[in-house]
Amino acid sequence: QVQLVESGGGSVQAGESLTLSCVSSGSTMRSCMGWFRQAPGKEREGVAAIDSEDAHRTRYAESVKGRFTVTIDNALNTLTLQMNSLKSEDTALYFCAAKRGICWSPSLLASQYNTWGQGTQVTVSS
Repeated sequence: QVQLVESGGGSVQAGESLTLSCVSSGSTMRSCMGWFRQAPGKEREGVAAIDSEDAHRTRYAESVKGRFTVTIDNALNTLTLQMNSLKSEDTALYFCAAKRGICWSPSLLASQYNTWGQGTQVTVSS
Protein backbone atom coordinates (compact mmCIF):
# COMPACT_ATOMS: atom_id res chain seq x y z
CA GLN A 1 0.00 0.00 0.00
CA VAL A 2 1.53 3.28 -1.12
CA GLN A 3 1.44 6.11 1.38
CA LEU A 4 1.71 9.77 0.41
CA VAL A 5 3.02 12.55 2.63
CA GLU A 6 2.74 16.21 1.66
CA SER A 7 4.86 19.08 2.94
CA GLY A 8 5.70 22.67 2.10
CA GLY A 9 2.49 24.43 2.95
CA GLY A 10 2.45 27.70 4.85
CA SER A 11 1.21 31.26 5.05
CA VAL A 12 2.33 33.76 2.44
CA GLN A 13 1.31 37.12 0.99
CA ALA A 14 -0.42 37.42 -2.34
CA GLY A 15 2.09 37.39 -5.18
CA GLU A 16 4.55 35.16 -3.34
CA SER A 17 5.50 31.58 -4.10
CA LEU A 18 5.40 28.20 -2.38
CA THR A 19 6.62 24.77 -3.34
CA LEU A 20 4.68 21.72 -2.20
CA SER A 21 6.23 18.26 -2.12
CA CYS A 22 4.66 14.85 -1.89
CA VAL A 23 6.80 11.85 -1.06
CA SER A 24 5.55 8.35 -1.77
CA SER A 25 6.52 5.38 0.35
CA GLY A 26 6.42 3.20 -2.73
CA SER A 27 6.94 3.44 -6.44
CA THR A 28 4.60 5.75 -8.32
CA MET A 29 5.71 4.49 -11.67
CA ARG A 30 2.98 3.73 -14.22
CA SER A 31 0.40 5.92 -12.57
CA CYS A 32 -1.19 9.31 -12.74
CA MET A 33 -0.29 11.63 -9.90
CA GLY A 34 -2.27 14.69 -9.00
CA TRP A 35 -2.59 17.71 -6.74
CA PHE A 36 -5.99 18.65 -5.40
CA ARG A 37 -7.22 21.31 -3.01
CA GLN A 38 -10.19 21.90 -0.82
CA ALA A 39 -11.22 25.20 0.67
CA PRO A 40 -13.65 25.39 3.61
CA GLY A 41 -17.19 24.83 2.46
CA LYS A 42 -16.13 23.87 -1.06
CA GLU A 43 -15.69 20.63 -2.91
CA ARG A 44 -12.29 19.14 -3.56
CA GLU A 45 -10.98 20.32 -6.91
CA GLY A 46 -8.18 19.13 -9.16
CA VAL A 47 -5.30 21.54 -9.55
CA ALA A 48 -2.66 19.69 -11.56
CA ALA A 49 -1.96 16.16 -12.75
CA ILE A 50 0.94 14.40 -14.38
CA ASP A 51 1.77 11.09 -16.02
CA SER A 52 4.54 9.56 -13.93
CA GLU A 53 5.96 7.82 -17.03
CA ASP A 54 5.91 10.90 -19.26
CA ALA A 55 6.35 14.12 -17.35
CA HIS A 56 5.46 16.15 -20.43
CA ARG A 57 1.89 14.92 -20.11
CA THR A 58 0.29 17.27 -17.64
CA ARG A 59 -3.07 18.87 -17.04
CA TYR A 60 -3.91 22.01 -15.10
CA ALA A 61 -7.02 23.68 -13.84
CA GLU A 62 -7.75 26.88 -15.73
CA SER A 63 -7.45 28.88 -12.52
CA VAL A 64 -3.77 27.94 -12.06
CA LYS A 65 -2.48 27.71 -15.63
CA GLY A 66 0.66 29.77 -16.07
CA ARG A 67 1.17 30.06 -12.31
CA PHE A 68 1.53 26.47 -11.07
CA THR A 69 3.89 23.78 -12.35
CA VAL A 70 3.74 20.09 -11.49
CA THR A 71 6.82 17.90 -11.75
CA ILE A 72 7.79 14.40 -10.73
CA ASP A 73 11.05 12.72 -9.76
CA ASN A 74 10.54 8.98 -9.99
CA ALA A 75 13.99 8.24 -8.60
CA LEU A 76 13.02 10.02 -5.40
CA ASN A 77 9.31 9.08 -5.54
CA THR A 78 8.54 12.77 -5.16
CA LEU A 79 5.81 14.88 -6.71
CA THR A 80 6.23 18.65 -6.59
CA LEU A 81 3.89 21.59 -7.14
CA GLN A 82 5.59 24.93 -7.73
CA MET A 83 3.08 27.70 -7.03
CA ASN A 84 3.89 31.23 -8.17
CA SER A 85 1.93 34.47 -8.08
CA LEU A 86 -0.30 33.11 -5.35
CA LYS A 87 -3.73 34.63 -4.85
CA SER A 88 -6.04 34.66 -1.85
CA GLU A 89 -8.35 32.30 -3.71
CA ASP A 90 -5.57 29.69 -3.71
CA THR A 91 -6.04 29.31 0.04
CA ALA A 92 -6.96 25.69 0.73
CA LEU A 93 -5.82 22.35 2.08
CA TYR A 94 -3.71 20.77 -0.67
CA PHE A 95 -3.58 17.03 -1.23
CA CYS A 96 -1.53 14.83 -3.47
CA ALA A 97 -3.02 11.65 -4.87
CA ALA A 98 -2.08 8.62 -6.90
CA LYS A 99 -4.21 6.76 -9.42
CA ARG A 100 -3.47 3.07 -9.56
CA GLY A 101 -2.81 1.57 -12.97
CA ILE A 102 -1.61 2.93 -16.28
CA CYS A 103 -2.03 6.66 -16.71
CA TRP A 104 -4.00 6.84 -19.95
CA SER A 105 -4.58 10.55 -19.40
CA PRO A 106 -3.73 12.79 -16.44
CA SER A 107 -7.02 13.52 -14.76
CA LEU A 108 -8.27 16.27 -12.47
CA LEU A 109 -11.20 14.15 -11.28
CA ALA A 110 -10.77 13.20 -7.64
CA SER A 111 -12.95 10.13 -8.08
CA GLN A 112 -10.31 8.52 -10.29
CA TYR A 113 -7.61 8.54 -7.62
CA ASN A 114 -7.10 5.71 -5.19
CA THR A 115 -4.53 6.89 -2.69
CA TRP A 116 -4.45 10.22 -0.87
CA GLY A 117 -2.14 12.08 1.44
CA GLN A 118 -3.39 13.90 4.50
CA GLY A 119 -2.87 17.37 3.07
CA THR A 120 -0.85 20.49 3.70
CA GLN A 121 -2.42 23.90 4.36
CA VAL A 122 -1.73 26.86 2.10
CA THR A 123 -2.94 30.27 3.25
CA VAL A 124 -2.52 33.34 1.05
CA SER A 125 -3.20 36.77 2.51
CA SER A 126 -4.08 39.70 0.30
